[in-house]
Amino acid sequence: MDDEEIIEDTDELMLKEDSSAAAPKNKIMDCQLPWSESDEEMVKSVVEGKIPSYALESKLGDCGRAAAIRREALQRITGKSLAGLPLEGFNYDAILGQCCEMPVGYVQIPVGIAGPLLLNGAEYSVPMATTEGCLIASTNRGCKAIYVSGGATCTVLRDGMTRAPVVRFATARRAAELKFFLEDPLNFETLSHVFNSSSRFGRLQTIKCAIAGKNLYMRFTCSTGDAMGMNMVSKGVQNVMDFLTKEFPDMDVIGISGNYCSDKKPAAVNWIEGRGKSVVCEAIIKEEIVKKVLKTDVASLVELNMLKNLTGSAMAGALGGFNAHASNIVSAVFIATGQDPAQNVESSSCITMVEAVNDGKDLHISVTMPSIEVGTVGGGTQLASQAACLNLLGVKGASKELPGANSRLLATIVAGSVLAGELSLLSAIAAGQLVKSHMKYNRSTKDVTNLST
Repeated sequence: MDDEEIIEDTDELMLKEDSSAAAPKNKIMDCQLPWSESDEEMVKSVVEGKIPSYALESKLGDCGRAAAIRREALQRITGKSLAGLPLEGFNYDAILGQCCEMPVGYVQIPVGIAGPLLLNGAEYSVPMATTEGCLIASTNRGCKAIYVSGGATCTVLRDGMTRAPVVRFATARRAAELKFFLEDPLNFETLSHVFNSSSRFGRLQTIKCAIAGKNLYMRFTCSTGDAMGMNMVSKGVQNVMDFLTKEFPDMDVIGISGNYCSDKKPAAVNWIEGRGKSVVCEAIIKEEIVKKVLKTDVASLVELNMLKNLTGSAMAGALGGFNAHASNIVSAVFIATGQDPAQNVESSSCITMVEAVNDGKDLHISVTMPSIEVGTVGGGTQLASQAACLNLLGVKGASKELPGANSRLLATIVAGSVLAGELSLLSAIAAGQLVKSHMKYNRSTKDVTNLST
């Protein structure tokens, strides 16, 4: 979900067709589906602006046919071919009203496997969707080093999704009165009852407020079961806003989201307070493994991490970016498992710590990630390909034993994979292998100029 209020007027969400655009004389039909005269008439109606493109699903009652007609109309309007973009072989019914509007096809991203990742005594084959060469190979090497060293340990420190509306009063004093009201422990039970009324799983945890003049920002945190939880927390917040307008009739609700949440943006509040799952993951890599598998030594890794991930990031003014490439792994796992890719922004906040232990012989490495935002139900997790990847990890759907257990496990797998990725990339840099590896695995020598799409 976007970090904006849900707009009920569909017309405002949809792209407008340029009804004045002239259709090319020669149509660009790249669709293999049976094409009828009625389909041709529908395409012409869309091109001429008589039928809005976004209305095709409701008019036809066939999502696949709607995508094909929209695609053909788009090609005629723009004069550009979509021949390389697949259309068939996708269930367009599964995305209607929840994942993607006005589809014209789908993008293919290869999925590879890193692992096994030995984490908390269990083994996981981690699916990663990426087009970056070396990424999975490197993460896989990190998994191997962790595995032969006895595995990694991961702990979930906090679990709560946030939403922070902004309201305005005539005076700062009045805004402060609402702040005191919301943060008074005597009022928490009442506010919780109001907040929790719209969900079986959403349970209010905390409310923290910040004032800027006459404006009050209220950061609500709640548990969300196995869902990532943005819809859940937003509904609960709306319940409280409706309740507060009766208690504070002079309150002007500016927006259900005031960016103090903070969603899809790097923010110190997430780094400090956490958002989603706050996780720490660690492993001790034995000296011989550092030498044989990672091709470097403990002292070099400790020095590199200090000068690169800590000092270098501080020099750059990083906010949550005290790591080598956490976002690489987070993005790849997110895309494979149906998470919101945009939430990679805050989910990749990570500090990587490396130090010598056991009299300087072995390496202790950890990643601390305060805001991993994942779910195993809802959104893209229910699509067939993404659900298959979740199933591979054993976290498909909602946990039947303990609400939220699957999403918390997924968060630990993400952190464990980041740990493996950090370990391997730091080792490659310390050993001077980074450029050589990328030239070998991220540069194709195949002549693709004549390959058919």
